[in-house]
Amino acid sequence: MVTGTHIAYLQTCHRKLWLFAHGIQMEHTSDIVAEGKLIGETSYADRARKYTELALDGIKIDFYDAKNKVIHEVKKTDKVEKAHIAQVKYYLYVLTKNGIDGATAILEYPKMKQRQVVEWEEGDEALVLSYIHEVSQIIQQPECPPLVKLSICKKCSYYDFCYAGEGDELIG
Repeated sequence: MVTGTHIAYLQTCHRKLWLFAHGIQMEHTSDIVAEGKLIGETSYADRARKYTELALDGIKIDFYDAKNKVIHEVKKTDKVEKAHIAQVKYYLYVLTKNGIDGATAILEYPKMKQRQVVEWEEGDEALVLSYIHEVSQIIQQPECPPLVKLSICKKCSYYDFCYAGEGDELIG
């Protein structure tokens, strides 16, 4: 089953997506991931009382305002904003497929004091279906995709795994 994490990883790194989907999950060893979780848990302390957690068809939305149909997704930085947008578009797709029409999402970056509204738009269903198809193709590959050295790699929880025995020259 495709999850929001799969969709986000599709946008950042196919290798990370494949490894994650095959049970090699490094997030629990990452200080950066731990910091992001802490930001999400502490930035909006009253949110857990106001909103519900919603788990549905492989997605888990930490903060969902059911009354106003708004997903609140807290992120550390906007460095991989395309991945964040794709992830919440996938959440909106799942909500729509489950009869919750007219929902929107808010990406919140508390450290940056920024937020971005993400709405379901014409053409998004085809886009999300293409994401799902591409995720399926990548995770069904018999071998892990090759390493693509990018500047975002240094902050990735898979960095040590991917770069064991590699030079550390990065591109992009």
